[in-house]
Amino acid sequence: MNIIEVNDLWKKFMLRTGRAGSFSKIFNTFLNHPPQELNKEFWALKEVSFSVAAGKSLGVIGVNGSGKSTLLKLLTGTMRPTRGQILVRGQKSSLIELGAGFHPDFSGRDNVYLNGMILGMSKAQVGKKFNEIVAFAELENFIDVPVKYYSTGMQARLGFAVATAVDPDILMVDEVLAVGDGAFQQKCSRRIKEMQRQGVSFVLVSHGMGDIETVCDEVLWLHKGEVRLFGKTGDVVAEYRLSQGLQ
Repeated sequence: MNIIEVNDLWKKFMLRTGRAGSFSKIFNTFLNHPPQELNKEFWALKEVSFSVAAGKSLGVIGVNGSGKSTLLKLLTGTMRPTRGQILVRGQKSSLIELGAGFHPDFSGRDNVYLNGMILGMSKAQVGKKFNEIVAFAELENFIDVPVKYYSTGMQARLGFAVATAVDPDILMVDEVLAVGDGAFQQKCSRRIKEMQRQGVSFVLVSHGMGDIETVCDEVLWLHKGEVRLFGKTGDVVAEYRLSQGLQ
């Protein structure tokens, strides 16, 4: 059974071609240019189709601006497609943006509960996992300090600890594993391997081919919003490295 199915996915954004700083400029702009000339269509994704089997992990690669983060936001449901179909089965968790879901004025403790419930856990479930989350993040001495005083590494540790504590069927991660020191990255890798042994699937967006090769069974290579290549990790990564002059 597939845990993710994406069929003919398209995503369009409307880009404003100019900005006016005063009423007179706004008036003159609209007077001299029809409304359709002020907005430009930009297709971030075009004709994207793929599937991920349950228990398998997918890497998403490509240069900046290729549509990777847009795809991940569509998979998590924080953004809706212009057309096409997305089916994600099971409990999903995500770590897309450092500090996403955190309120800077709330303590780490409050944010653990807030973020856990955003990801679908009840308050009681978060309470049962609380000590485990704090221990993994190594923030016992700072858990009652407002998050706005946390370093980026501390936020990364706490965000990853919460996202992986919800017992998801699939975890979607966007570059966040590149944040933090080497010891934390190794700790994350061990947690990911443990979750994979338990049958959790991953969607990992990364520029780090080492992480992609370590975690992923298959890779989707996006280029200018379209699928350049989709297949086994070794094959796709080799082609990508060759295209980027990395071999």
